[in-house]
Amino acid sequence: MALASNGQPLIIRTEWGLTISGTRITLYDVMDYVAAQYPPKFIRSLFNLTDAQIEAALAYIQANRAEVEAEYQAVLQEAAELQKYYEEQNRELTAKIARMPPPPGQEAVWEKLQTQKAKLQARLQAKLESPA
Repeated sequence: MALASNGQPLIIRTEWGLTISGTRITLYDVMDYVAAQYPPKFIRSLFNLTDAQIEAALAYIQANRAEVEAEYQAVLQEAAELQKYYEEQNRELTAKIARMPPPPGQEAVWEKLQTQKAKLQARLQAKLESPA
């Protein structure tokens, strides 16, 4: 296990899970970018980590791949469940907000935003319907 200059481990288990010591950044946060094949230098700068911290995180992930991957999948599942729960809880509020008129004096900006949202929805729908 990699140690910081003060002799403490660089990867620790906290209430958030496997965490980079001295931060609130979990290995699951890093895993999103590892899975997407981002370069380590990008991940390091994104999270404002030191070279030692990113190296320790990537080495830990590599050495304990099965354990980290299992925990990562559990974290993703829990996040999906929470998202579904809150979407259900806020469905009425979201619909009410969507029906609200634009703020006075911002009708043109509002219309432009609605047009962009419609285009995005159409592109997403087309992407979902197209064969992979």
